[in-house]
Amino acid sequence: MTVRQKSRPVRVVVQGRGRLLRRGGARRTALGRALWGAAELAVTFGVVVLLLVAHQLWWTNLRAHEAARHEVAALEQQWKAAPAPAPSSEPAQPPGDTPTMDTSDDKTSAGPSQRQVTAPERDDQAYAVIRIPAIGVTAPVAQGISKTAILNHGYVGHYPQTAQPGQTGNFAVAGHRNTHGEPFRYINRLRAGDTVTVETATGRFVYVVEKTVPQTNPSDGSVIAPVPFSSVHPDARMTGAGAYITLTTCTPEYTSKYRLVVWGRLKSAQAR
Repeated sequence: MTVRQKSRPVRVVVQGRGRLLRRGGARRTALGRALWGAAELAVTFGVVVLLLVAHQLWWTNLRAHEAARHEVAALEQQWKAAPAPAPSSEPAQPPGDTPTMDTSDDKTSAGPSQRQVTAPERDDQAYAVIRIPAIGVTAPVAQGISKTAILNHGYVGHYPQTAQPGQTGNFAVAGHRNTHGEPFRYINRLRAGDTVTVETATGRFVYVVEKTVPQTNPSDGSVIAPVPFSSVHPDARMTGAGAYITLTTCTPEYTSKYRLVVWGRLKSAQAR
């Protein structure tokens, strides 16, 4: 009987296969590391952006609110402790050329001599308190509209060359709408009949809101003229000599492209 041997499969040895597998694995590992590194960078960048946003929208408001509250309390304590200065016998001088609404960082000088209120010599020193009950605002007022020295501290800034509180003319002020305390964030909600009260060492002045200019150019300086009007919107104007207040801020929110303006007229004045 013939015995038939079983055939065995032939084994083919492929040279270098191990090296190819190792190279492919190394490439995949390098790609994975690169992707992981890119992901880490993206997460880090996102965290940095979030921190910057939190600083701008939350931290600056927190610090400005604290500084403003401290300044208001200090002024009120000062007024209670010291007698009010006697008013000057000199008549109020009219403001000079129509000022601009540009809120640059340049330091501003004190305005003309005042009868009811005298502005401090230092621009960053608060000398009045503005209250707007309809939108829950209580903020110190300082002379000038410098961002770094005044507005960024949560203060409301008084435009130089405009009247002081209670004077005939236009007591014009500016404030941030967003960040740094944002005291004027919601002045767009003010309506005719709402009150704005300004307190100083010499008295308390109550203005009543009459008109709003929702949007105008930053160069529309006539909105803070002694009798305010808009050179951009001719129908928007106040009429007749009087004691006015003008609130200005940036619009739309989180931009500085245009200006939002609110006008009011003095209703009553009470000496301290």
